[in-house]
Amino acid sequence: MKRLICSALALAISLAAPVFAQQSEVIDGIAAVVNGDVITYSQVRELIGARERALRASFQGAELENKIKEMRLAALKDLVDRQLIIQEFKKKEKDGASIPAYVLDDRVQTIIREEFGGDRSAFVRTLKSQGYTITKFKQIERDKIIVQAMRQSYVKDDFVISPTQIQNYYEKHKLDYSTPEQVKLRMIVLREDGNSDTGLAGGKKEMANEIRSKLTSGAEFGRMAQMYSEDPTTQQADGDWGWVDKKTLSEALTARAFALRAGEISDVIEVGNSYYIMLVEARKNAAVKPIGEVRDEIEQNLIQQEKTKELQRWLDTLRQSAYIKIYS
Repeated sequence: MKRLICSALALAISLAAPVFAQQSEVIDGIAAVVNGDVITYSQVRELIGARERALRASFQGAELENKIKEMRLAALKDLVDRQLIIQEFKKKEKDGASIPAYVLDDRVQTIIREEFGGDRSAFVRTLKSQGYTITKFKQIERDKIIVQAMRQSYVKDDFVISPTQIQNYYEKHKLDYSTPEQVKLRMIVLREDGNSDTGLAGGKKEMANEIRSKLTSGAEFGRMAQMYSEDPTTQQADGDWGWVDKKTLSEALTARAFALRAGEISDVIEVGNSYYIMLVEARKNAAVKPIGEVRDEIEQNLIQQEKTKELQRWLDTLRQSAYIKIYS
């Protein structure tokens, strides 16, 4: 629980107003200035910390540097947009706009209830360990509520999507609504370097041939898989691989599996130092969901796209009338 709230606090702190930025800019410097308000490098790092660590685990060299640079620029743009939204709300406060105190209190109580099982003392201790008071945390949450409320107020929700738009989207994205050809597969695997104690004489290939002979004579495939298969992930599941498509197995095994009819047992298949016996229990042909099944999903997708466009147009307007300085 505490780890969850610590992560939430880190994200919330990264989105905080400049009241906290002044405290950290001495340590890590200024990443951007938005109409006089400061965004620090630490805010950028906190926003993308987990994703940056994932990149470092997957890439290296120039490719890693380029991807991190792109991610940091995108995060900085997001922080600039959020600061512009908060500044726009401050203008509206002069006309009476406000975030009621009970809204913040409800947010805090929800966090305490859902993340700390209602233990307020544990919540306060976690805040202190991060160097924050409840007052500061409420300020952070207030800014988050402002951003959410302002976005909702400037993006209408009465978009009308025509049947033609839905049809055109469906035709362009049919692959997204298709399922590939699949087979329901069971498999017994023997390996030349395996350590199974079967009691059968001869090498693994002879053992595999004898097992197949038993299967074709009526032995239960699942039982034989439990007794003889050396695939630890499926042995106790009666050799069950479930539904697989043509991307699941190696090319050699895929070709043999998809050549089998439902209920058919393969010959012994030798690949490297392993021997495989397959049973295809059932088959599914490739299929595309009819538009009637996905119409509502497509409509909601298109509505969301329109909302995103409208939000971006509003943010572009705020940017055009703002002083923004980005520091490299």
